[in-house]
Amino acid sequence: MDGPDPALLREDMLDSVEHSLGEAPADAVREAMATVPREEFVAEAPYANRAGEQGGTRVLAPATVARLLSALEPTPGDETLVVGAGVGYTAAVLAEVVGARRVHAVDISRPAVYDARQNLAAAGYDAVLVDRADGARGLPAYAPFDRVLVEAAAVEPPRDLRDQLSPDGRLVLPRGRGADQTVVAYESDDAGRLVEAETAGPVSLPPLLVEGEQAGAGVRNRTRREDAEFSQQGYFAKTGWEHEWIDWDDRLTGTDR
Repeated sequence: MDGPDPALLREDMLDSVEHSLGEAPADAVREAMATVPREEFVAEAPYANRAGEQGGTRVLAPATVARLLSALEPTPGDETLVVGAGVGYTAAVLAEVVGARRVHAVDISRPAVYDARQNLAAAGYDAVLVDRADGARGLPAYAPFDRVLVEAAAVEPPRDLRDQLSPDGRLVLPRGRGADQTVVAYESDDAGRLVEAETAGPVSLPPLLVEGEQAGAGVRNRTRREDAEFSQQGYFAKTGWEHEWIDWDDRLTGTDR
């Protein structure tokens, strides 16, 4: 017996998304989400409107994807950067709007990059570029970008991402820490400075990682004596066991170099 029609499942998903958001997603975003075969990206209950985890990668709920992309306001032909490739679903939705060759995605996790590439290829979006990179550094080789979407939380847009945004571009990220996050859209003003354009509701995403913080990154093997000495001295290094986000803001904005 054949299973449910995926097109009908996508419509049901979008009804749930609209109910969750309290409004319909932007028309272009809704049309794209009604087209992308989410089952190629999410193995378990692909059309359920809930977040999850797959292969160590966080899977955003469809409502969160719709909230972020509606705030991004992508248009056909926009050169677009997605920071946080995840399973590749957001990049695929963007590809439906702007064109697959216009979408560039980066992730700090190499396994996530491989998975996203495979998923995008299986769904017919193999023209999307997915690369392993420190998202806070962006992708300068392909800049400038008309749209930049950060699928991770930060206290403000990293400087490199600001620098890689086109003069009339738009950057969206979840601003804040922990559970206190708001989707914020930024645009350039007449002086070329990035200013807040609008907010688009609450989200809860993991923090944007910089190189050395991702799972599997090398950690120096300190001795017990060093641990005790550094603890007594109040020493805080750039990475390691004693790093408790002391310099997180500066590292993301690029002021600590």
